[in-house]
Amino acid sequence: MQFNRHIRLVLALVVLAASLVIVAAVLFVTESALSVWAQLKDSAPWVFYGYLGLIALLALGAGVVVWRLMVPREARPQRAQAAPPTEEDIGARLEKAAQAGVDVAEAERELQKLRERRAAGEVHIAVFGDISAGKSSLIRALVPGVNVPVAATGGTTRALARYTWDSPAGDHLLLVDMPGTNEPERGLDALAREEALRAHVVIYVCEGDLSRSQFQELQALLALHKPVVVAVNKTDRYSDDDLNRILSRLRERLAPWPDVEIIAIRAGGARQVVRVAPDGTEQTVEQALSPQVGPLQVALQRRIDNDANAIEQLRDAAVFLLAGQKIDQAVVAHRRQRAEEIVRQYTRKAVVGALAAVSPGTDVVIQGYLSVNLIKELCALYETPAREIDTDRFMQLIEAQTGKTLPLVLALAGNTLKAFPGVGTVAGGLAHAVAYGLIFDALGRAVSRTLESRGALHPVPAAQFFKESLGEDLEARARRLVDLAASLQRDKRSGS
Repeated sequence: MQFNRHIRLVLALVVLAASLVIVAAVLFVTESALSVWAQLKDSAPWVFYGYLGLIALLALGAGVVVWRLMVPREARPQRAQAAPPTEEDIGARLEKAAQAGVDVAEAERELQKLRERRAAGEVHIAVFGDISAGKSSLIRALVPGVNVPVAATGGTTRALARYTWDSPAGDHLLLVDMPGTNEPERGLDALAREEALRAHVVIYVCEGDLSRSQFQELQALLALHKPVVVAVNKTDRYSDDDLNRILSRLRERLAPWPDVEIIAIRAGGARQVVRVAPDGTEQTVEQALSPQVGPLQVALQRRIDNDANAIEQLRDAAVFLLAGQKIDQAVVAHRRQRAEEIVRQYTRKAVVGALAAVSPGTDVVIQGYLSVNLIKELCALYETPAREIDTDRFMQLIEAQTGKTLPLVLALAGNTLKAFPGVGTVAGGLAHAVAYGLIFDALGRAVSRTLESRGALHPVPAAQFFKESLGEDLEARARRLVDLAASLQRDKRSGS
């Protein structure tokens, strides 16, 4: 109690001191204001009104700042997303890529499949979901009599399986049973996503509330604006209260996507029951469960009847997007292959130039025209301008790096030459040729890597890539260049 009384006393003194300070400040401000006001009244009119105008502007500015800080502003509208590619866009890109020598067969096949599906007039439905969620059982329930393998251990479906189904309303549907996600083998998830892109409607089958990975996969589908029906399967495992809680939880998590339908189904299966014989003995038997997929059939039919044109347009847009991605992948692969060929050609030229130099050590990389031509050709391949200022800056950075590493590279080239009988005794020109070949190879790889990752020749990161490339697999590259240099020198001698 004594301690609390001391604290109260200190607080009282602090409050008293603060009050005195505030009173003194008010008196000081008042006195200053009255003094200024008296002086303004005796001053010229333009001074009086100018001073008042300045104070008004300062007060207005302070008010605007306070208002912007205190009043919440509406979220700025997000930048409009790029329009999805059209069939004409994809056709133009295909033609341009083909003229450049790119292998666009995958993208062309994608568009051909789209034309075939349009002609068939089928509604394409992809059955998507985790392994053992009951996708195959659902296919069997929708298409009675079809032979769909089902296994209790999960992961039965190893490849795409397609089945036709005539809906109760007479529509012709194509059901695609896709490999389950989270498989140990690689590539199944990507395969399933591609097929989902091709579909009109996606059925996402789950056994209850979604796990984190399932929710992420479903979000990826929803981001493509695909019509999605979430089917909660194996409802016989839950009581009515538990099932209602699961459905409520899913609706809550999927509230940002109000068009998603969430339904409960039972694709079939079996359950174990205990039978009691008249003599009192018990026996466990397996009892088949009849499928209950009527709500799913109704949901799909509603999508087909109400949104026929919309789902057709969404499917086409998704396929065009997929075809565009395959064109991009083909272009990247083509450019990498072509860049490697260009680097090999110029590396060979650098070795030839070093062997033909009047004096060993002539700086083919920095002072010659080969490096500039290499950069220009790689920039042309990646369709980016080779600005002279960037090229000069990059070459300055490379020259600084080369000055530090050239003795080490020459020493490595000399040691590598000793491993080749009859070559190690040749004059130092051969070692210089190998060294400059290594440097030129690293130069070309650094430029192509920068162009691919940055979209332009940025000198500083390109110089860093050069440093990294120069040290990658150095000994094996040196041996290959020794073979090349020795072969060129032998050809030169035999020709002379």
